[in-house]
Amino acid sequence: MSSVFGKNITVSVFGQSHSNSIGVVIDGLPAGHRIDMEKLSNFMSRRAPGKNELSTSRREADEPEILSGVKDGVLCGAPLAAVIRNTDVKPQDYANCMDTPRPGHADLTAYIKYHGAQDSSGGGHFSGRLTAPLCVAGGIFIQLLEEKGIVIGAHIAEIAGVRDISFDAVTISPQELKLVSQTPFPVKDSEAGEIMKRAIEAAKKREILWVEL
Repeated sequence: MSSVFGKNITVSVFGQSHSNSIGVVIDGLPAGHRIDMEKLSNFMSRRAPGKNELSTSRREADEPEILSGVKDGVLCGAPLAAVIRNTDVKPQDYANCMDTPRPGHADLTAYIKYHGAQDSSGGGHFSGRLTAPLCVAGGIFIQLLEEKGIVIGAHIAEIAGVRDISFDAVTISPQELKLVSQTPFPVKDSEAGEIMKRAIEAAKKREILWVEL
């Protein structure tokens, strides 16, 4: 996994799942644009874990702290650096991951790549926790694009073989895209969404049973 992305604008993520903090550095952002921190905070709250029974039990606020790159709420041209403090950390829960890599995770890959020196707690740098700083970058990019009349959104296409109704690339409106994207469980077909939720809950119960065994 690369920690640096982009060409004209580069995004670099850092930190581990159970380290003190995780963060992002964005270089190349255009100066002079105001960043709405309340809007960014609301965007990040959608990603924050532990908010409902369908997400991970880990609880984190995912509140970004801007360290540089912004002056009086406006991008100043310097690289923007932001951190998110990790608070719900339990590295002791992953003590056996060094010897017993988890299926479907990057534990074994990280062990081979870093010769056993990697932080294996919660997947370390390979954890889904590192999507949080990526969302900080995404939340800022969305605001810059909206200034140009470009709306970014998404929906859940499929879970457990249950498909949502696809957007029509020709007739879709920015209002429809934003409305679906901002719903708590972003699908167009609410009935399909309920089936998806039940599939997630069933998978979660099976995982708990496997752990108990």
